[in-house]
Amino acid sequence: MDRNEQSTGTGTIVAIRGGVVDVAFGHASPRIHAVAHAGGVALEVASLVGDGVARCIALGSVRGLGLGVRVSSSNVGIEVPVGEAMLGRMLNVLGEPIDGLPPPVAVAHRPIHAPPPPLSERVLRAEVLETGIKAIDLLAPIERGGKTGLFGGAGVGKTVLLSELIHNAVEHHRGVSLFCGIGERSREAEELWREMGQAGVRDKMVMLFGQMGEAPGVRFLIGHSALTMAEYFRDDREQDVLLLIDNIFRFVQAGSEVSGLLGRMPSRVGYQPTLATELATLQERISSTGRGSITSIQAVYVPADDFTDPAAAHIFSHLSASVVLSRKRASEGLYPAIDPLASTSVMLTPGVVGQRHYDIARAVRRTLAEYEELRDIIAMLGIDELSAHDRAVVERARRLERFLTQPFFTISSAAGTPGSLVSVKDTLDGCETILEQTHFDLPESAYYMIGALADLPAAA
Repeated sequence: MDRNEQSTGTGTIVAIRGGVVDVAFGHASPRIHAVAHAGGVALEVASLVGDGVARCIALGSVRGLGLGVRVSSSNVGIEVPVGEAMLGRMLNVLGEPIDGLPPPVAVAHRPIHAPPPPLSERVLRAEVLETGIKAIDLLAPIERGGKTGLFGGAGVGKTVLLSELIHNAVEHHRGVSLFCGIGERSREAEELWREMGQAGVRDKMVMLFGQMGEAPGVRFLIGHSALTMAEYFRDDREQDVLLLIDNIFRFVQAGSEVSGLLGRMPSRVGYQPTLATELATLQERISSTGRGSITSIQAVYVPADDFTDPAAAHIFSHLSASVVLSRKRASEGLYPAIDPLASTSVMLTPGVVGQRHYDIARAVRRTLAEYEELRDIIAMLGIDELSAHDRAVVERARRLERFLTQPFFTISSAAGTPGSLVSVKDTLDGCETILEQTHFDLPESAYYMIGALADLPAAA
């Protein structure tokens, strides 16, 4: 390669392995995270392997590229457009529209790789974001400006629950919302786009998608693009931002795929050795400052329902609230299939939610835990062999389980029942009433899929 090529930042492709492309730039290699272009495909420099060769992640299909193809680099990182014009739009990892409409007029362009806010600028608010979903508001209240994970295996209702949270929160949210789809099905993206339009909240949202069929580099970087736009609304517009991510495990999975193609030695259970660093780089940018906050709700796929999986364990460590979805409860038809004993939140303290809320939540957990211990005895000997006290516990627990189910707005047309939004007060009043009762006139089925306890007579 001659000196002219080196000075203008051009090179040639010398190797292609899946979504990773090696480019020889001579001695003047571009910087890490610089973007290059080859045959209409954007490449991001991930590592420098020596002798002027840069190893790049392809942000598109490498079909059509070949050895010797010319690559040009401006030595500038990927930048995405930010501004009010992004609201109501569906965009890709580069901030380009994928909704068939003209490109939005940006206020500015910002690099997608940015440091988190310094500790001196961060604030802790200790405020709860009310969702209208009984089981979450009671047992795992969401922190405004914090990070909440919806954990569960395949098919237990993570995406449906996330869609319901969007429906409930976006309508009553004071700021703006961003939805980031990482490695999920394109069908779900299209459904969400349509549902948000029908609900009339699309103009308050920005949607970014790096879907299942796209290159691993796109799935790996789409979260950073979404956070860059969220930071604009937080820092420049001084607004509260609701960031919804489906699914953060696919970000880890894409990182593992990219890491293998880059030639790194795999670590525990085959994950990338940089798993903790990559996750922290993304999660630490989600924070509150004196100007505004970013509240994040993230769906987390748990492989084979194994919560000791390294990816699930590392994600747990970043969260202020964990909502765990149980396959056992889903099989019993108790939706949302939230496990009341495994779901936790740092907000569930008397100083934040109040003494009454704290006491009722503890009493509900204690009752359900006692019922869980009695299940084996009931299965072997029958409920008639229990003492009067234990039978009363079982009756209360079974009614609490059914009361914590709820019809959702987002699937009301499929389920045939209208959705319900339940205030924290109604949830607490309902649970307190059930806990105080020793005799029940109505069957436990009457408590299933209702909103507040005031709806009980109509359901019966």
